Amino acid sequence: MAFTRATGKHRRPTPTHRTTARAAGVAALTTTGVAGTLAAPAFAAAPEQTGLTPVVSIGEDVADQIDAQAAAQMEAARQKARDDARKKAAEEARKRAAEEAERQREAEERAAREAERKRLNTFVSPIPGSYVSTSYQAGGATWSSGSHTGIDFHAGTGTPVHAVGFGTVVEAGWGGAYGNQVVIKMNDGTYTQYGHLSSIGVSAGETVAPGQQIGLSGATGNVTGAHLHFEARTSPEYGSDLDPVAYLRAHGVGI
Repeated sequence: MAFTRATGKHRRPTPTHRTTARAAGVAALTTTGVAGTLAAPAFAAAPEQTGLTPVVSIGEDVADQIDAQAAAQMEAARQKARDDARKKAAEEARKRAAEEAERQREAEERAAREAERKRLNTFVSPIPGSYVSTSYQAGGATWSSGSHTGIDFHAGTGTPVHAVGFGTVVEAGWGGAYGNQVVIKMNDGTYTQYGHLSSIGVSAGETVAPGQQIGLSGATGNVTGAHLHFEARTSPEYGSDLDPVAYLRAHGVGI
């Protein structure tokens, strides 16, 4: 039996053609995970029996929902990327701030240690503004050893006498030919002696600082007039003297 088929340039799309086109779009969206998130009732079609592979027809409103949902997911992804970037930038800024704070703390600690080191090594003149009236190792019968074991600072009776640096008083009292004296063990292990004092203002065992008043000058002991006898020593004992001028200058005191 022969069948005739309508021919012509224009034929209306059959339901099968429309359905197949919709199905292709749904399949593509389903692959990307977009269509799968739509609620089941949104699909306004059911499988059609065409004699071919079953497909699903969808309406224009469902397609719009899929497009909107895809756009929303893309925007959410972009927003997450922006949020992640901001979090990363904030964390890096926090790390940089913490590192800078640590560097600042270390710099401050170094500066504090240096300031303390300088403070501990600070020396001053025992009588600021005075001068040396008798030099070190000056000869003469006045001294039992035959020479001067220290230096004399010009000072009238009652002139304040100061510790030249940080140290601990090891002697404070009568010193024979030295009269009233104070001997201090300095922080660097050397010793300084202050003799012929009219009065003593510290006690053995006391810690003193540069410029602290330890007594008043006078003329006690073996002297011919009021002054301060000053010695620098390697030990607290007589005979271990150093050049006092060189000693003070080595510690930054200009005399």
